[in-house]
Amino acid sequence: MDRADVVIVGAGHGGAQLALALRQQGFEGSIAMIGREPEAPYERPPLSKEYLAREKTFERLYIRPPQFWGEKDVRLVLGTEATALDPAKKVLTLSGGDSIEYGTLVWATGGDPRRLSCEGANLAGVHAVRTRADVDALMAQLDGGARRVAVIGGGYIGLEAAAVLTKLGCQVTLLEALPRVLARVAGEDISAFFEHEHRAHGVDLRTGVGVESIEGDGTNATSVKLADGEVIPAEIVIVGIGIVPAVGPLIAAGAAGANGVDVDEFCRTSLPDVYAIGDCAAHANDFADGAVIRLESVQNANDMAKVVAQAITGEAQPYHAIPWFWSNQYDIKLQTAGLSIGHDQTVLRGDPASRSFSVVYLKDGRVIALDCVNMIKDYVAGRKLVEGRVKPDLGRLADSAVPLKELAD
Repeated sequence: MDRADVVIVGAGHGGAQLALALRQQGFEGSIAMIGREPEAPYERPPLSKEYLAREKTFERLYIRPPQFWGEKDVRLVLGTEATALDPAKKVLTLSGGDSIEYGTLVWATGGDPRRLSCEGANLAGVHAVRTRADVDALMAQLDGGARRVAVIGGGYIGLEAAAVLTKLGCQVTLLEALPRVLARVAGEDISAFFEHEHRAHGVDLRTGVGVESIEGDGTNATSVKLADGEVIPAEIVIVGIGIVPAVGPLIAAGAAGANGVDVDEFCRTSLPDVYAIGDCAAHANDFADGAVIRLESVQNANDMAKVVAQAITGEAQPYHAIPWFWSNQYDIKLQTAGLSIGHDQTVLRGDPASRSFSVVYLKDGRVIALDCVNMIKDYVAGRKLVEGRVKPDLGRLADSAVPLKELAD
């Protein structure tokens, strides 16, 4: 039977960062990384931005050149899926019937796009934006002349895709079931700003609407039917309604977890010698008042990877990293520090009409998060406010002429 000292399931950001960190910290054991896709590890955020816009070739998305992994003695097992594990025997079963024995197993699979449950959801022309194959299929339709697009979901992925497709000359309708876009991750000021920007760029953006079905000609999507009966013509339908954590084999093997797989402060699951990192790992987060959450971000995957590498090499340090996120839409750069979950007050710095402003989220008078729109200085200094749980003077906080770094001292 095949064997590796460390087996990493998942060849995305978390898996790649873990392999890198292990070698950087002097780990000399054997490492195998199992990836569902045929490609070597690559960056995913550009898929909905620069790659879709044809501003970056796929080769520029590689986290490291493909040959790098062999040079570091990291064995890539690509186009392969982990289907089951036996935690007692420490054996992982792979698609195709092969097995691999592990010393330590690290689950870094992220998640699968949440699918629509309505009629027509599986028609050709209905796309997710999660993998290279997803975006290549979308681009092939664009190359074939399709220009009418419906985007279902007003989160980061949906908004980013809408921005790129609008710039490419498509007629875009964006449909969000909730009363505002970004409702789960940002406050009303940010939602209103992005709704205005997208409409100003020609997107037919609608909130509070339900989708009844995707209609087609039997094979290809041709339109989206709304709950109120309206039919929106669309040859391309992009579905961006979140992900489902890809943890089935772990849960089936007895790992604790409901929304993802549960991990402790060292990213250990309840199974012996099995860790989990990234989008699929549910953890008690210091910046969410200890609530158990999943963080879907590159930053989280990378930070958790470092924690696991330290644990494997005998330098264990608990996970404690400030969450941060970013999104690029049109000429707008949104940068977020902290988590606004449970905030009871917001402070607006600057004028949204200027397209350069920040929203500060507070709880019990202390800064817990910031959303910064084209305000890099606020973002950099604001991280320190979040990390320090600073309780600032609200008058000075609201004055955009007062540098945030003065409030962090």
